[in-house]
Amino acid sequence: MAKGDKFYYDTLLASAICSREAANYLVTCLENYDTAQLQAMLNHMHEIEHKADTKKHDMDAKLAKAFVTPIEREDLAQLSYDLDEVTDKIEEVLQKLYMYNIQAIRPNAILFAKKAVETCSFLCEIMAEFENFKKSKKLKGLIRDLNDIEEDCDILYLTFMRELMVSSADVMEKMAWHEIYDCLEACVDACEHVSECVDTVIMKNT
Repeated sequence: MAKGDKFYYDTLLASAICSREAANYLVTCLENYDTAQLQAMLNHMHEIEHKADTKKHDMDAKLAKAFVTPIEREDLAQLSYDLDEVTDKIEEVLQKLYMYNIQAIRPNAILFAKKAVETCSFLCEIMAEFENFKKSKKLKGLIRDLNDIEEDCDILYLTFMRELMVSSADVMEKMAWHEIYDCLEACVDACEHVSECVDTVIMKNT
């Protein structure tokens, strides 16, 4: 690997680590939910999201000046964008709780957020291994494992949405939690988009 190539892989990994940090913090917020602390929670989550944005901007700046890149610059830009989207989606969950003035957290939301932690943890493993993608014997299995969790989350989403429709008579509550569950599913879907992009890069370059 060329000396300058390390920057790209390290920056992608740093972005994945930001997403895992955000997911873990989301679980902490949900498990210790306190509306009096919600603004402080939002502020801290935004700090994590800003750190992720910085990694994306670093990548964009490097790609704008680079003459040669280890893989196609479009693929690096897409991976950087997709990783940043993961953190954005996680922050959006907390924003929805604030917007809809949610007073208590449904246990299902905590379970879903923990699934997001799992997928983000796999993202970190995938991005740590990514620089060795031409020779790696682990990468395909990690991608498959992440996709398996995403499929489990599709089933959870259907189950949780049905339970919401059956158990709640409050229309506003249904609308609010519908959007929150949508956001939680979007977090996991965003992780899958990264893994699909990695899989595409592997196919194009090996």
